[in-house]
Amino acid sequence: MALDAFAPWDDPAAEPIIRFQNVTKRFGEFVAIADLTIDIYEREFFALLGPSGCGKTTLMRMLAGFETPSEGNILLQGQNIAPVPPNKRAVNMMFQSYALFPHLSIWDNIAFGLRRDRMAKADINDRVEEMLRLTRLEKFARRKPHQISGGQRQRVALARSLAKHPKLLLLDEPLGALDKKLRQETQFELMDIQEKTGTTFVIVTHDQEEAMTVASRVAVMDHGEIIQVATPDAIYENPNSTYVADFIGEVNLIEGRATGRDGDRLRIAWGEGQPEILGTPTRDFAQGQTVHFAIRPEKVAITAEQPEQANAVRGRILDIAYLGNISTYHVELAGGQILKAQTANNRRLSRRSFTWNDEVWLSWTDTAGVLLER
Repeated sequence: MALDAFAPWDDPAAEPIIRFQNVTKRFGEFVAIADLTIDIYEREFFALLGPSGCGKTTLMRMLAGFETPSEGNILLQGQNIAPVPPNKRAVNMMFQSYALFPHLSIWDNIAFGLRRDRMAKADINDRVEEMLRLTRLEKFARRKPHQISGGQRQRVALARSLAKHPKLLLLDEPLGALDKKLRQETQFELMDIQEKTGTTFVIVTHDQEEAMTVASRVAVMDHGEIIQVATPDAIYENPNSTYVADFIGEVNLIEGRATGRDGDRLRIAWGEGQPEILGTPTRDFAQGQTVHFAIRPEKVAITAEQPEQANAVRGRILDIAYLGNISTYHVELAGGQILKAQTANNRRLSRRSFTWNDEVWLSWTDTAGVLLER
């Protein structure tokens, strides 16, 4: 999705297709969703991301009509949908299990909802054929679900969900049953189909890589609250808390305290015997205030010689994770702290530049990390 061209959330005049207004959902004493307010825009591919039990599926089930809010309103194109039953909403939900009818052909599975709505036969034929073309399933139309692969079954479920022209399609862990490689391929197919149809997609996932790949915006959730909503690049580069920084990708988190300014830069005292960290803050920190310094391993350079860099620390390589395209080095510093540095393996080398127990220097620029309050 071309994010530079598509950003309705930055347009004050844009009306959201979905609006959660101070929504709370309780199950007895347990608060699953706590006073949540959020807008989702037309044509968005919106991801709800978080660990199990954070409330993301409850949020989706309220959108689908399987749960009702304890407090607050959910608006779909300005209309309160709380009293509208699931089958009367312009919303469709695709489940992780796909829920296909095993005795029906692929063609009949896709046509099922259209027949129930008493659509004219000629229109059903046209719509099913259109969905088969969109999901590249034309040659499998006469097969039964057990005669096709998991990835193809996933596309059948998607075709059936889109056949009724929903304004909103909800996807609950839709790729959970697929192996890693097929999952990655299918993510791009999903994005392509979403763009072609212009349907608003809301996906629930606990897979951060999946959310970062497919979504126009990601909402990171924890304990029934949305911690941050932003585009994938903003979530990664500018997390608003250590929770988000730690949940998305790998990160080094260093806790210290602000000791003063050096021009635009903030000095942070952190480890005994370690030089102060120099970072560029985006907000003011008071003298002595606790600061959390978050830096991604790929922004940490690893060298044999001491670098001419504002931030440089010495340590010993404790562990190496070789992942083909990258290597991650776990480096233990004098005080026992462990920092991670990552390097791209862009050459085919017969041996690594560094190995276990090597003494190395880690360094980074003053703008490489994010300074966080919490």
